[in-house]
Amino acid sequence: MSAATRIPFWLKAVQVTLLAAAVCFSSGATNSSSRVYSLDHQLMCTCGCAELLGECNHVGCTESTKELGELRAGIAAGESDSQILNAFVAKYGATVLASPPTHGFNLVAWIAPFAVFGAALLGTILLIRRWAGIAGRTAKTDVPVDSASLAPEERERRERIRRDTGMNGGA
Repeated sequence: MSAATRIPFWLKAVQVTLLAAAVCFSSGATNSSSRVYSLDHQLMCTCGCAELLGECNHVGCTESTKELGELRAGIAAGESDSQILNAFVAKYGATVLASPPTHGFNLVAWIAPFAVFGAALLGTILLIRRWAGIAGRTAKTDVPVDSASLAPEERERRERIRRDTGMNGGA
């Protein structure tokens, strides 16, 4: 073998490492237990615990064991992920899905929280601006007016209010 065709040792080591990593990752992709884990975290347990199917921790929960059996049977039958999820929706209803679909009317479930938050933020901003405007107007009107610059009727009205309320004008 000539020196020009000889591959350095470090290059061979890198190639072997990349090959080993590719084999490890590809074997995990075809492993049915990883599919079960992926799918059971997209479904809710129907026993009423409001937990993911794979996370239901009720002792002796018959619903989760039955549903996990159905899930494994669908995987063993060679069904795709969407076929399995659609079968669960057909049997248990759309509430079995951990997150609502992102199409049709169900899109409202994704948009509504952000819309409500935006409306509340806008309302809060408008309310604070209004309060600031009212406070600014009342601050201007609370400035004491020299009684000499008032009309005689206004001075008499203020004097009558002071006598009726017992106020002496702050003096």
